[in-house]
Amino acid sequence: MNICLFTSQEIDSPLLLSDERATHLIKILHKKEGDTFTAGVIGEKAGIATITKIDSEKIYFSFKATSDGKPLNPVKMIIGFPRPIQLKRLLRDIAALGICEVHLTGTELGEKSYMKSTLVEKGNAYKMLLDGTVQAGSTHVPELFLHQTLKECLDFLEADNSSSLKIALDNINPTDSLNNVLKNKKNDNISSVVAAIGSERGWTDKERNLLESFGYIRSGMGERIMRTETAATVAGALIIHS
Repeated sequence: MNICLFTSQEIDSPLLLSDERATHLIKILHKKEGDTFTAGVIGEKAGIATITKIDSEKIYFSFKATSDGKPLNPVKMIIGFPRPIQLKRLLRDIAALGICEVHLTGTELGEKSYMKSTLVEKGNAYKMLLDGTVQAGSTHVPELFLHQTLKECLDFLEADNSSSLKIALDNINPTDSLNNVLKNKKNDNISSVVAAIGSERGWTDKERNLLESFGYIRSGMGERIMRTETAATVAGALIIHS
């Protein structure tokens, strides 16, 4: 746990010893009265918390904000629904990268049953995103959106992303490499990036044409075929640090 996160309501209240955050502070970090730990308010500031008292039921602490909590990057990702076990890793990792929005979508070759997984319910998926945010030592959690089809997803995003660089990752005859696309667009007036990654069976020709009709540049990251969550993490890192 690289930061202990609280809601705006929790930050001014003592922490119950039964709470997993308290367990981590006392049993893993061995914190005592007078010790400090990194803390933050979800969606707001990060800072230092000082333990003022520990009794038989609660940890009492004071909090002082010292930073903006590592704001999210202006990068959105469209991802074809992967297997639930892959989705857990994916949500954690791209949250740790600081992707601002995750758009999970059904695809023509994607397994339809994955979209009915209990993991995609807001509470379960949010926990994975929160875990990744904690890993990064950030306070800002990416937003999660669910779409039944790629067309629905693209229509939803189009209204707010007219000035974005739009990239469709594809290892089947891409028009250019991801590195070249990012390099060539570096000096353009781009406010954000939207990157689309297919499900484990990739895009169909119909979906490739649809993406191109919305202005997405088909680009690749080499000949090797990656898992969806691996491709998302690698692409996200390259885009953020380009």
